[in-house]
Amino acid sequence: MSRAYQALTLVVAAAIFAFGGITGFRLLTSSADTADPAPTCTSKTVKKGEQLDSNLVTVNVFNASNRSGLANRVTINLQTNGFLGGTIGNNESATKPGRVAILTDDPDDPRVRLVAQQFKDKVEFKKPDVTVDGGVVVIVGDDYSGLKSKAPTKIKTDRDITACVPRVALP
Repeated sequence: MSRAYQALTLVVAAAIFAFGGITGFRLLTSSADTADPAPTCTSKTVKKGEQLDSNLVTVNVFNASNRSGLANRVTINLQTNGFLGGTIGNNESATKPGRVAILTDDPDDPRVRLVAQQFKDKVEFKKPDVTVDGGVVVIVGDDYSGLKSKAPTKIKTDRDITACVPRVALP
């Protein structure tokens, strides 16, 4: 190798080292981006007497059966009817329904009534003993038999209802 080639290699290596050192120092000492994230949803209010659509109701489904993946299957079927999917998981509640239970303090809530109308089975209404942020909480048991084929996807509301509609960021 010639001396010129060795010198050129040494100069290029030194330039890369200097560039990396400066860039690393800048990254190390730069301030964090602490901007508030954009809201993940938009509030929408349905006034008393108007139709509440299923696409404004979030449903959280928990599996109390021995069938693996039942909560996920129920959620997918409810989403087919326009409902928003919420939390999915195994039941951690003391409630162990034979078929279907909805955990609610207000069985007359239009959101609860609309969800209850989706099931073939008679729905039990129980007091909540688990905490889930927002939405209707459904627990499905071993004898769960599915959704009605032509269940309603709208219900007239007897009160003002505010729902959080998810925002989808477009690229």
